[in-house]
Amino acid sequence: MSKDKGNGLVVHSNNYPVISEETRKEIADKHKKVSQTETPKHFVKKKYDGMEYCEISYMKSIAEDEYAPWNWEIMGKEVLGTEAYVVHGRLTYTDASGVVRIGDMVAAHRIQKKRGTNEFVDIGNDIKAANTDCMKKAFNMFLNIADDVYRNQIEDLELSNDEKNDILELAAKCSKGRLDEITKLINNGTLHTENYKSSYAKLKRESES
Repeated sequence: MSKDKGNGLVVHSNNYPVISEETRKEIADKHKKVSQTETPKHFVKKKYDGMEYCEISYMKSIAEDEYAPWNWEIMGKEVLGTEAYVVHGRLTYTDASGVVRIGDMVAAHRIQKKRGTNEFVDIGNDIKAANTDCMKKAFNMFLNIADDVYRNQIEDLELSNDEKNDILELAAKCSKGRLDEITKLINNGTLHTENYKSSYAKLKRESES
């Protein structure tokens, strides 16, 4: 079992079968939708250090709604002396268009001991916590569940349909070739929400000149 000694987390694999461009887009759209979903506040908790985390019950519910059937399997486990319990898990899930994908994850949980001794508090609970941590990391890494909680959201810069229609209509009034140029910039993502206003203003000036 491979491990990252820095944080106890490593992506082992993320199988991606050969698919069409249409299916790839469906998968991307699905993950974007899940990523942008706001996690209900009552499922968001805080650790002793102030860091937020999401309850596993919510993540399982979203996985069931969006990626069923899915399966979680423990591939390996290891005890690092008396300090930590490490779990290697495998998430198999069904993506858009019925594409089955696999992602492996490794996570470690520190073994709790009674203060001032080497006596374990509850090793069974530590094993359970390691498995839960591993599963939650896989749900977030591969399924984009609770991206808002774990600060993994990427801002959506794609233009709305209205914005696309407005700027294309304006481009059609400009010099020859401008419509094709703007269409290409929209399709490859170069023209997006952050530069839309300046681009529109520039085309507006061109159309009126």
